[in-house]
Amino acid sequence: MNRIHPDRSLIALGVRQPWVELILRGVKTIEVRTVATKIRGPIYLYSSKIPSTLDQAASAAELHGLDVDELCYGQLVGTVEIVDCRPLIDRDLEAACLSEPLSGKHYTWCLANPLRLESPLDVRYLPYGVWFYPFQRRGGGEKRRSRKR
Repeated sequence: MNRIHPDRSLIALGVRQPWVELILRGVKTIEVRTVATKIRGPIYLYSSKIPSTLDQAASAAELHGLDVDELCYGQLVGTVEIVDCRPLIDRDLEAACLSEPLSGKHYTWCLANPLRLESPLDVRYLPYGVWFYPFQRRGGGEKRRSRKR
């Protein structure tokens, strides 16, 4: 039996359904956020416990034949690489699975190489924001203490 050995160093991004499913299918190659990110490389995708309430999310789910009630929630479901980040332009809407422009300033997080986990994974530490480490406390490794001798 093959066991998945999670990469404890990877940070996870919380994404609501159906967006995370569309990312894993390679349909959604741009994640739209109100802040930029400097993070590059592979990250975990965490499917948030609550689905998106945006009308555009419902439209995207319908367009791609997704039943949001059947999707995974509250677990790590895969990985994806963040390869770039830049201001959102109207040309990005299709790759973001959006049908109309958003109001206000937004950024595109360009995604590549989505991989679905064989089985969703439970997290040890629940998200406390958009980014979180699912298998270790924030900041990573062990505490270092200097001791005077």
